[in-house]
Amino acid sequence: MKRIHDAFERAQERGGALIIYLTAGDPSLDDTVRLVLAARRGGADLVELGIPYIAPTADGPTIQAACLRALSAGATVRGVLDAARRIREQSEIPLVIMSCYNPILVYGLQRFAADARDAGIDGVLVSDLPPAEAGAWVEAAAQHDLATVLLVAPGNTDRHIQDALDITTGFCYIISRPGITGAREDIYEGLRDLVRRVRARSGVPTAVGFGLSTGEQVAEVLAMADGAVVGSAVVNIVAEGNDDGRLPERVEAKVRELRG
Repeated sequence: MKRIHDAFERAQERGGALIIYLTAGDPSLDDTVRLVLAARRGGADLVELGIPYIAPTADGPTIQAACLRALSAGATVRGVLDAARRIREQSEIPLVIMSCYNPILVYGLQRFAADARDAGIDGVLVSDLPPAEAGAWVEAAAQHDLATVLLVAPGNTDRHIQDALDITTGFCYIISRPGITGAREDIYEGLRDLVRRVRARSGVPTAVGFGLSTGEQVAEVLAMADGAVVGSAVVNIVAEGNDDGRLPERVEAKVRELRG
C-alpha cells in the first residue's frame, strides 16, 4: 500500500501519476513481465495488471479480445501472481490487480489476499463489486495490507460516492465517461464536475480512466485529478503482436508519449 501512496506523492512533481493497464498474459505471462518493465522505463508511475476473465465487466472490444488471447495462452490467477512476483524481483513500481470478483471468490478471498501480498501486489481493484457488498473482501485486504481501489462513475449519487470512498485505501478510480472502455478522441464533458465532487469528499488520491489515449488527454485529466489511467491505447499496441521482438520497445515509446 505504501508504494502506491509514495508513487502518487512523487508523481506530483511531474504533474500527476500515469497509470498503465495491461491484460496479464497477453500475449504471454513472460511478455507481461517484460511489458511492465518497459512501461516503467517509459515513465509509468503505477501499473494495473488485469486478470483475464471470459466476460469482463465494462470492458470494450479491445480488452475483451486481450482477455481471450490471454486465456487462450493459458493465463490463470496463479500465473498472474507468479508474473507479479517476477516483476517485483526487478522493480519497485506499484502493482495493482484489476479483476472481476468471480476469479477472486473462486480462488478464496483470504488465500488470494495472502498470495497477492506475497507476490508483491500493492492493491486490488474489483471492478464489479459494489461498496455495499464489499465487506468480506475489504476485511481480507486489510488483514494483508493490500490497498482497496474503488470505482466511481458518472451518474453515481453522492451517497454512492461516499460509500465507495469510505472503504478506499489506495486511490479512487473515477470512470471518465458512461459506457465501456476503449480509446476515445474526446473527454466527457461532465468529468470535471464528477472529479470535483469526488475530491471534495476524498482523503485518498483520485485517478481518471476509461477512454484516454493521447498525451494531450492525459495532461487534461492531470490538470483536474491526481492520476490518469490508460489501458486500451496500450493494449492495442500489444494486439499488433511481437513478430519482430520489439513489442516492449513500442510499449515503452507509447508510454513515453503519454507521459509527455
